[in-house]
Amino acid sequence: MCLAIPGRVVEIFQENGLMMGLVDYSGTVSKVCLEYVPQITVGQYTVVHAGFALSILDEEEAAKSFAAWQELNQALAAQGVDLFGNPLKEGD
Repeated sequence: MCLAIPGRVVEIFQENGLMMGLVDYSGTVSKVCLEYVPQITVGQYTVVHAGFALSILDEEEAAKSFAAWQELNQALAAQGVDLFGNPLKEGD
């Protein structure tokens, strides 16, 4: 299963001849390859799969995606399960 959560590019750099970047997912920062989206700039949102940024999202699109994720998480929590169907532990 592939879950695409938007992240905001916070840094762009070259590594071993590849365009790379740091992407912030609400406080969790990951290093990703930006070669598929060479026009991306710091501050823009992207969707990443398997360590590769695949597309650029505008801020409105990213906000809609975040809202959908929040709605999904709330619905699952109301059923007492996480995103993968596992029972929530007390305090989750």
